[in-house]
Parts: sequence; structure tokens; C-alpha cells
Amino acid sequence: MRFFPILTLLALASCSGPYMGKDLFGADEFVLDSYKIREGKFSILEMEGRDPIELDVAMLDEYKDTIHEDDVLQIAIYNPQRKDVVDAVEYIGGRVGYRVVNGEIALPDLPPVYIAGLTLEEARRKIQAQYQDHIEDTEVFLTYKDRILRKVELAGLVSLSSVPVDGKIRLFDVLSKAHIPPEANLFKSYMLRDNAFLPVDLNKLIKEGDMSQNIIVKGGDKIYIAEPSAATLMVMGEVGRERVVNLPRGYMPLRQALAESGGIPFTGDKSYIQVIRGSIAKPKIYTLSWEHVIHLPNDSLLLMPGDIVYVAAKPITEWNRFISQLLPLFGGFDVINKQMQLWLP
Repeated sequence: MRFFPILTLLALASCSGPYMGKDLFGADEFVLDSYKIREGKFSILEMEGRDPIELDVAMLDEYKDTIHEDDVLQIAIYNPQRKDVVDAVEYIGGRVGYRVVNGEIALPDLPPVYIAGLTLEEARRKIQAQYQDHIEDTEVFLTYKDRILRKVELAGLVSLSSVPVDGKIRLFDVLSKAHIPPEANLFKSYMLRDNAFLPVDLNKLIKEGDMSQNIIVKGGDKIYIAEPSAATLMVMGEVGRERVVNLPRGYMPLRQALAESGGIPFTGDKSYIQVIRGSIAKPKIYTLSWEHVIHLPNDSLLLMPGDIVYVAAKPITEWNRFISQLLPLFGGFDVINKQMQLWLP
């Protein structure tokens, strides 16, 4: 929605050519700002006026994951002598699982076993020890079947609604399980913990392989993967086709945006390629030329969400359009004059 107030100004500006005010910025300033954009999501948000935030490195540390109330375990045992017990444990474990109630689980041929606060391995050893007190040579195997509170929830462009956590699973592994489509908008995607945004740059993690963003996920975390059109820029003026361009990574080279808009035709003034950035109350307007576009590196001329690229028309183009609009009027005057001459003496 932020585009529309600026569109009115651009419509007026298009009648007289590019903006020529004293507060224009040149290619040098645009390159410096592009270096900031290249730093990633939170540098871009800071340029938009948001407060800077940093990722706590402690979030990269694994933690001891323990069994909680209402967790559901899948348990199997092996004993060559007691197939009846083996089948009974496996049947319940496979069908409904063993829910932790008041910190305990109830297993066939055993009194209730208290396992709340234990890791899976600690719980396995405790259950196995109790079985071996009654049935020798028993091996116990267990894993989580479901975790009511100990899972991360996912929404948006994902194929899974939740993934269980274990104190070791990392963000990249969760996103891999969720099968995120390649066109997802990672810039606008986000992660919540305790209803607060985490400063994680998903584009850096997935597209650039930056493992400093690969935090350990915790139960109750929420991840939202945004659609492609969640962040956009606009290309207007003398281009092949005016259009809105999606920014799935949060930025795009100016050259690519012009190419996706069909390039600049002969009617465009390549010496006035302007980028309008920021709020309508105080926009930042850069003026670049075609020489900058073709000679500077792509990552030195970066656009960010909300930018408007405007290519001015050549003065002769505006003149030709003016004449083409007047010609029908001249034709009408000529017909009227001829008709009047027929009635004049």
C-alpha cells in the first residue's frame, strides 16, 4: 500500500521528466547503501527505521531435553523368552503410545515407572533395569511418538504443521523437514519464541549457508514461511512493461529489476534512472545512469523492499507525445473550417 501515494507524485513528474531537486543522491550514496543491504535482513530493517537487534550466540547451544507431562512415548522391548510381553508392549506402543501422566508411564508386567525430567536415554535405562528385575535379557527401545508442548509449529508455505524437538535439532533441519518451496519469501518469513521475534535471517541460512543463523529450536517455537509476493518493489516509467517485482531474498540488483521489466526502450532517458526509497514524507531519491548499471557490479547496486525504480522519458519523446495528442484536434479543426467555408458567401 505504500506505493500509491508516491504513484501520484510520479504521475505528475512524468509530465515534465525526472525529479531534479537539490536533495538528490548519486551513485556513490546508492553503492554505500547497497553495502548495507548486502549485510542481510536486519540491516535492511534498520535502514527502514527499525531498532537494531542481534542474535544471541547462546541460541546455538544444545540443551538437555527431558521428558515432560503429556509427552507420548513409543516403546518396544526384545526378549526371546517372553513373546507375550514383547507383543503386548509393541501393540500399545504402536497403536496409542505411552502417555506420561503424573510423571509416570504404565507398562505391561511392570509397576508405574516415574520418568518425568529424564532424557530418553535415562528413561530407557531405568525401564530396562526394572524389566530385567522381572525378566532377564530384556532390551528396551523408546522414542517420542508425540509431544504436546515440545515441538515447533510451522505455518505458511510448508508441508508440515509441526516438528518434534529434542534439544539437538536445529533450524535448518526443521526447515528441511518442512519442504519449503524455492519461491518462498525468506525475507518476510520469521520465527517467534515466547511471542517475540527472533533475529534469525532465514535467507542467509538457507540460500547462503550461514550456519551462524542455525539455532537450536525449542518447544513452543513458531515459524512462518511467507509467500513470494510478501516483499516487492516497483519498476515504472519508460521500461518494456511497468510491473511489481517480488523480492524473495529481500533485495535484488537494479540490473535484474530492469531486465525483468523488459529493459529500457529507445524512448527512455538512460541518463535518468531514479530510485525512490523511504516514506512519502521524506523519500530518498537516487539518480543513476545506464553507465552505472552496466559497469558497476551487481551487488553494488541493490534494491530493497518498497523501492520504486523510475526511468524518465527522453525530452523528444515527450514532445512527440504532445504532438500526437494535438494532431486529432488539428484534424477536427480542419473539418470544421471546411464546413464553415461551404456556408460562407
